[in-house]
Amino acid sequence: MTQLLLGITPELVPTLDNFIAGRNTELLSALRQALVETAGERCFYLWGEPGCGRSHLLQAVIRQLRARGQQAICLCGVVPEAGFLETARAVAVDDVETLNETGQIALFDLYNRMRESGGLLLASGTVAPSHLALRDDLRTRLGWGLVYQVHALDDAEKTEALERHAQARGFSLPHEVAHYLLRHGRRDLPALLGLLDALDTHCLRLKRAPSVPLLKEVMQIPERL
Repeated sequence: MTQLLLGITPELVPTLDNFIAGRNTELLSALRQALVETAGERCFYLWGEPGCGRSHLLQAVIRQLRARGQQAICLCGVVPEAGFLETARAVAVDDVETLNETGQIALFDLYNRMRESGGLLLASGTVAPSHLALRDDLRTRLGWGLVYQVHALDDAEKTEALERHAQARGFSLPHEVAHYLLRHGRRDLPALLGLLDALDTHCLRLKRAPSVPLLKEVMQIPERL
């Protein structure tokens, strides 16, 4: 009989504190500064490959501002008409390269409005502003602000991220399990964290500690005879 699990394992909430900086120390410092200052450049564009941590950073900033009682909105691949965003003091727009024509016009207007009002605007995409397949005027605007490449983590940094994630879920990750996961799992961090979550659920169901054999079961990798 399969044991039913209560939903008591904590989800990893994106924060600036639990973001593994790696080579992104300057970017992390700039975002922290933007959260405490209202002067200076208030428009950011972050770019990098899928799974590099762009979404984590955008969500972390918006969550922190909301916790302070500010109206902050996080969007992905869409920007609604101005009325929905008029009172927002901070807006994050993820995956700007997927915006349709209407969304691009809305983001152009939002950029100008935020720049004039001193609001905080965060945007992100997979490539640098100059390589975005967007309207010329929007591409130019996105390049005016602070532009940072979000560098993916190396294996040592990914191991640290996996260990932190395991600790947040309430268990200790054996080194050999982390090593196997990095060797045989997908390279992007969200996929690795998803596998770690699945391993944790599997271990709780079986009431056993995390191990490479159990990880193989989760990954559906057969044992060699």
